[in-house]
Amino acid sequence: MDKSWMHSDRRSKAYEFGVEAFLNFAVENLLTTTHIRCPCVKCVNLKVFGVGIIRDHVYFNGIDQSYKNWTFHGEPWEATTNASRNVEDGHSRYSFVSEEIDMDDNDFGDFGSDPYEFANVIGDGDQPVYPGCRKYTKLSALVKLYNLKAKHGMSDVCFTELLILQGDLLPEGNTIPTSMYEAKKTLCALGLSYEKMHACPNDCILYRKEYEDSTNCPTCGISRWKQGKDSILKEGVPAKVVWYFPPIPRFKRMFQSHETAKSLTWHAARKSIDGQMSHPADSPSWKLLDDKWPEFGNEPRNLRLALSSDGFNPHSSLSSRYSCWPVILVTYNLPPWLCMKRKFMMLTLLISGPKQPGNDIDVYLEPLIDDLKSLWVGIRGVYDAHNGEYFTLRAALMWTINDFPAYGNLSGCVVKGYKACPICGDDTPSHRLKNGHKICYIGHRKWLPINHPYRRQRAAFNGKPEYGIPPEPLTGEEVLHMVENGDRVCWKKKSIFFDLEYWKYLPEP
Repeated sequence: MDKSWMHSDRRSKAYEFGVEAFLNFAVENLLTTTHIRCPCVKCVNLKVFGVGIIRDHVYFNGIDQSYKNWTFHGEPWEATTNASRNVEDGHSRYSFVSEEIDMDDNDFGDFGSDPYEFANVIGDGDQPVYPGCRKYTKLSALVKLYNLKAKHGMSDVCFTELLILQGDLLPEGNTIPTSMYEAKKTLCALGLSYEKMHACPNDCILYRKEYEDSTNCPTCGISRWKQGKDSILKEGVPAKVVWYFPPIPRFKRMFQSHETAKSLTWHAARKSIDGQMSHPADSPSWKLLDDKWPEFGNEPRNLRLALSSDGFNPHSSLSSRYSCWPVILVTYNLPPWLCMKRKFMMLTLLISGPKQPGNDIDVYLEPLIDDLKSLWVGIRGVYDAHNGEYFTLRAALMWTINDFPAYGNLSGCVVKGYKACPICGDDTPSHRLKNGHKICYIGHRKWLPINHPYRRQRAAFNGKPEYGIPPEPLTGEEVLHMVENGDRVCWKKKSIFFDLEYWKYLPEP
């Protein structure tokens, strides 16, 4: 297709005809008129608009003349011989970037649909920052500089001037970008995107979907906007914000690294010879999922996930009661020595304070649950660098990792009072201390072997022998039945995890 018009005067007929031909080409290939990447020099394919807005942008701003291969608009990628090598060798460099880069705005879109696009960024990891430099590559130097910008709140103008100065200080032939615009073009393909969602200060709703344009909470009526010290609402300034980091683009990135893609199928290639549990793949939950949904279990690349959440005080002050809650996903397909490595622990939500969400944490989990539903159905077109093919990726959330109070918030189970045991339920053997006025749980000896000497001891415990047997844990279906039938003695709510099709079939932890 003729692209010479991209270098023509924007007032010329050649440019006008070229713009229309480009837009028609994009609509025919993408089959949409409302979700097309804008190739103007300001958006550089980072933002999505309708045809009319893109036409205006391309006329007023000009088209990015470096965009020679229209891969985002339906043109096939012209693969180079170095691209596949860079994808395969890019594991360690990508890991370094994913661990160390910080984000301070939402300019970086997800560019995970084409593996060769990611390979171009990894190629920058091979290029020294200047001829003869062994300590830094172009990519690692840019990541370090961008971390400095994020850490100290540097403006884009200031960062551009820093890049120019850095380029002047280094020897000739250095590869440091000369503007924030060029730096973003390099970093955007890492797919480090996130969404800032407004939330009700009382944890009633997220302002998304049907509430996206609301200015007041439909539940409690409180304003969406922050109230200043003068009691005047600051329209446009949200009262509470939650940060959401979509996991699907990052799962795609994991499979675009040759070494990581290979590690994600380690559980299927291993041989368990001693009959002992050495990996979550040996657990009843894992095997239940394989048996009940064999089409899911037969694909070793399908992911098995765990979710962890708890509150912490980010201000390092014991006098502050501010509580910030991160929500992290862990991938259990990996070998045991990699599962809990920092680079594979995936932050998906950051719920800001000042108070903890408590039982209303389900409100904030909604976008993550939506993505987990999509992952259960399947994400098509995920590139596996290890096998060199595209496949449909599926994933299932199988466990949660948390302390007992957070377990109560996530599951809806009562974790204090007379019925605080999630296994015993209504039959929890509890006793209120006469002098301490606290509740203690004295039936723990029933889990000991039937002939254990502690069962017969009286004075050391409650003055009685213990002859009881431990109760059977409830199944997920039994818990769901109790909650839906209004049993609020041991359960405070129906957990949002039951919105996942498979959750009720998993054994209760």
